[in-house]
Amino acid sequence: MKAGGGETVGTKAIAIGCDEGGFELKQTILKLLRDDGYEVKDFGCYSLDPIDYPEVGYDLARAVARGEHDRGILICGTGIGMAIVANKVPGVRAAQIHDSYSAERARKSNNAQIMTMGGRVVGPELAKSLVRIWLASEFTGGNSARKVDKIMAGEQRPGPPGA
Repeated sequence: MKAGGGETVGTKAIAIGCDEGGFELKQTILKLLRDDGYEVKDFGCYSLDPIDYPEVGYDLARAVARGEHDRGILICGTGIGMAIVANKVPGVRAAQIHDSYSAERARKSNNAQIMTMGGRVVGPELAKSLVRIWLASEFTGGNSARKVDKIMAGEQRPGPPGA
């Protein structure tokens, strides 16, 4: 697959979803992804009609966790709610992205399979740049691998942290 500047990246299947607060930005990102040659599955929403973002967020995050999509993009008004929802799904690491450094580090340091953005706080040109940076970035491992392993191990512990 190609990402922006023509570099080849391993990501193939991208999932995308939003609530009404992210609908317009999702349309922009859908076009970008398709123009760049990605296979995209749209989890909704499909209009400006209000919906509850957890419905879309959980469906997309579960599909990513099952390996049906290599990565996912979730968009709500701020990106915060979608990040919270996606991170409730075991096996998923979602990162709210709002600048180029967080876009890169979400992948390189945290191996985040899902990025979230706020349709009311991130403009369309910045969003396109962030998506391309995130898609072009890969997990570097090293010291970060140990930390990601600890994050994933925490999912196996029942009850609240420290219990």
